[in-house]
Amino acid sequence: MINCIERMWVGTAFLTCLVWTLPAIVEAAPPNILMILSDDHSYPFVSCYGNKNVRTPSIDSLAAAGMKFHRFFTGAPQCVPSRATLMTGRSPVAARMTRFSSPLPRDEIAFPEVLRQKAGYFTGVCGRSFHLDGSSRNADTVIGQITEKYHMRSFEDRMDFVRQGSDSQAIEQATEFLGKRPADKPFFLWVNFSDPHHVWNAPQADRPGPESLQLPAHWPDLPGVREQVADYMAEINRLDRSVQALLELLKARGFEQNTLVVFAGDNGAALPHGKGSLYDPGCNVPFIIRWPGVVAAGSESRALVSGEDLGPTLLAAAGVEIPSRMTGTSIVPLLKNDAHTPRQYVFTERGPHGTTPVSVNIRNASYDLSRAVRSEKYKLIYNCTPWIPYAPVDSAGGQAWQEMVAANALGKLVPGVSATYFTTPRPVYEFYDLDADPSELNNLSGQSAVADIERQMRIALMEKMILDFDYLPLPDVGDSVATQKGKNFGKGKNKKKSPAF
Repeated sequence: MINCIERMWVGTAFLTCLVWTLPAIVEAAPPNILMILSDDHSYPFVSCYGNKNVRTPSIDSLAAAGMKFHRFFTGAPQCVPSRATLMTGRSPVAARMTRFSSPLPRDEIAFPEVLRQKAGYFTGVCGRSFHLDGSSRNADTVIGQITEKYHMRSFEDRMDFVRQGSDSQAIEQATEFLGKRPADKPFFLWVNFSDPHHVWNAPQADRPGPESLQLPAHWPDLPGVREQVADYMAEINRLDRSVQALLELLKARGFEQNTLVVFAGDNGAALPHGKGSLYDPGCNVPFIIRWPGVVAAGSESRALVSGEDLGPTLLAAAGVEIPSRMTGTSIVPLLKNDAHTPRQYVFTERGPHGTTPVSVNIRNASYDLSRAVRSEKYKLIYNCTPWIPYAPVDSAGGQAWQEMVAANALGKLVPGVSATYFTTPRPVYEFYDLDADPSELNNLSGQSAVADIERQMRIALMEKMILDFDYLPLPDVGDSVATQKGKNFGKGKNKKKSPAF
């Protein structure tokens, strides 16, 4: 009799415990993840960031229900290496993805693979080319033949669902993906949109009046510049309708409340100072996370966040251990408003663009080798091919650049703008005070007033390059460690991984 009573008591206690812990179990269920990537989309070209010449109510709604970031930086100002960083949690250099036409090496781990293997996610990618299986344009070329010969295309093996298509087809493909999803599995879906990438052909109704625009200092106030910026903004307005269709699909399928949504640009605008350059407009992109029940609605952050941090963050959100090979850091504590140690620096790199072969008259739109490190206040750019003249990626033939070239020839550009775009050779080192000079037009490198902080940032860049096995020559830091007694270097803290990361 006593044994029966004991058994009943134990059973009742177990059920009571189960009931009390059930909400915690439900809360701990991994979220679905929807990652939306726009193409060539610079910060702050979303209306919730204060840009009133674009109309982005759907993207704004994500920010209103989640967190918007002001200082999210991609790993590179180009599609391929930037996306490699987002997928691997590593720099493009470390992931061996600095050559634009490269497929992602099979031994590099993409975070959706980890979600699938460790947490049972159903994974997919659709829409515009995700750029990590080699250039589709090379399919019938020698490059394509070599890629096929050595079985270098890997995403059909890495993900459950792989599609490519236009922005309208992306919605159809997302619908197909959700229809194929097993009912007992969470999902990860990466949707790529082409807008606002060239060609700029959005409807006239989406286009703001060029005369209404407020241009930053790095764009001279010329008619052609205004026209092309208006064309670019029209593309963003059209993009917002694509995002709206995708969010409506998510809601219609009943996934709105249990899906973490990420919106980001892959790199900056294809305009001077943007795509292809290590200035902020080339790498600083919109970044918004909506995670119902976790991220406070309407919150925002000015902390430095790197493209290397995205993969570790989404793995942590899913409760999955982050592979040690990833150098990025999870920002889940920041999303939850918990204690978070912010980055001291973010790092960006520039390599070849496209598949244009080297020629004696090449411009840096096609080929450039440079690295940068940015803190909250300062930026250091290290140009390793300074003899190659500047030209904007994808827009050198456009009205804006052609008018800028003509104005420079007539001596009509202000000195900072003229020096930034038309000095050849370019300086090996550029150093900017971003508070005083947000357009990065006044190069302070070598000036005594900033000598100490410039050296610290050169050392930080050197350390990153060494840890990533970068193939470029290391920056000059002026002298040896032995002569630096009393200076903040080589003190032995965190020897495995620099606190800069």
